[in-house]
Amino acid sequence: METVGALLREWRHSRRLSQLDLALAADVSPRYVSLVETGRSRPSAGMVLRLAAQLEVPLRHRNRLLVAAGFAPRYGERPLDEPDMSAVRDALNQVLHAHEPYPALVVDRHWNIVLANAPVGLFLEGVDPALLAAPVNMVRLGLDPRGLASRIVNLTEVGSFFRARLSRQLARTGDPVIGALYDEFFAEREPDEPDEPVPAAGSEVAIAMTFRFRGRELRLFSTITTFGTPHDITLDELSIESYYPADADSAAFLRSMADVRGGPPLLHGHDGDDGEPDT
Repeated sequence: METVGALLREWRHSRRLSQLDLALAADVSPRYVSLVETGRSRPSAGMVLRLAAQLEVPLRHRNRLLVAAGFAPRYGERPLDEPDMSAVRDALNQVLHAHEPYPALVVDRHWNIVLANAPVGLFLEGVDPALLAAPVNMVRLGLDPRGLASRIVNLTEVGSFFRARLSRQLARTGDPVIGALYDEFFAEREPDEPDEPVPAAGSEVAIAMTFRFRGRELRLFSTITTFGTPHDITLDELSIESYYPADADSAAFLRSMADVRGGPPLLHGHDGDDGEPDT
């Protein structure tokens, strides 16, 4: 049976923090952190959440910490297609629609595409139908040769971005699905190939990509948006990936395609079940 102290210690180690570091951040004594981790002191629910917040523990795992400490889970998880999530769906669709004629999509914690606007469908011409079977995975779509990889001119750079982001996500969550996705594309690196430093989140604001499309090259950069201070696990694990033209020619071409509508229907909804167990 897992204990809250052992779990907190695992999260502290994954964040490379000492007991003193955590104690200072949470405004408690290092001795108290030690007592909690060794099971000699039982923290309140509020203290569990305070320590979890300082450790940047995802909401899904904060529930696990609370249960291990003997408390009820605090955060709910509602599928995006539930009626009481209609306001969230409407907001997401408004953001995606407002971004047209440029592509934008919403992905979940496993990089499965939940929603997408019409321009996304333009980039899927010629993609192997097997990659478009729900749930469509953004990483697999981008890096698989049957998908978009053969059309991305600077694939090495884009691959490095995905590798860095997956590495940080795996370190943050320990999610085995993310680990499997990482191994699928990056486990075969040369043994002597040095690890690239994992960039901080702020360095992801502009990711350059040169995409070969219909006999021309489009230059795009992406931004990543997440919900601020969510109290629902579903919202905590969603992100909006928005693409912008990096030059006037790319912008003009995307605007000229604005009358093209309706990508594959599967990209306009997601049943919320990716077939993988929760962690």
